Amino acid sequence: MIPELMKELKKRISKSVKNTSHQMAVIRTGKASPALLDNLRVECWGDRLPLKQVAGISAPDPSLLVIQPYDPSTAEAIVRAVESSDLGLRASADGPVVRIPIPKLSDERRTELARQVGKIAEEGRTSIRNIRRDINDSLKKAAKSGDITEDQEHRAMDQVQEEVDRATEEIDSILEAKEKEIRG
Repeated sequence: MIPELMKELKKRISKSVKNTSHQMAVIRTGKASPALLDNLRVECWGDRLPLKQVAGISAPDPSLLVIQPYDPSTAEAIVRAVESSDLGLRASADGPVVRIPIPKLSDERRTELARQVGKIAEEGRTSIRNIRRDINDSLKKAAKSGDITEDQEHRAMDQVQEEVDRATEEIDSILEAKEKEIRG
């Protein structure tokens, strides 16, 4: 019983940390990163497809993203998708490729982004605390029904807390790295 709960705990915490990391990766920090365009969908071939399915994305230098469409006829649709997104970026078709210059961030925008990543990190921590509560409730029920002893329950709860602490530290380090990236 306890090993299954621990396995579930680790799986759910890992998923939560990955989700938090992914949400932070798509935030524009003034530095070119293909992850900025992860959520972008392009209207082409009668459907809305993820950009990754219609083009290759690279960052040849810190202030430029280059998109190489697999089908050159989709370049204009990619430009429209970038410009209509909430990223605040301008794109231009340059022959078979699309170029997106990444502008420098203002101090006001940096403060706003730092607040935004802090909120994302707190949501991640809250998610982890909710997972801890669920697992601890399961342990308490198991102890109450006699499936595990009180000692086993307490040891398992200590293990749960160790996993939660480790995941919280991981989220904090992701946050710290992102804030450092935002500050430039």
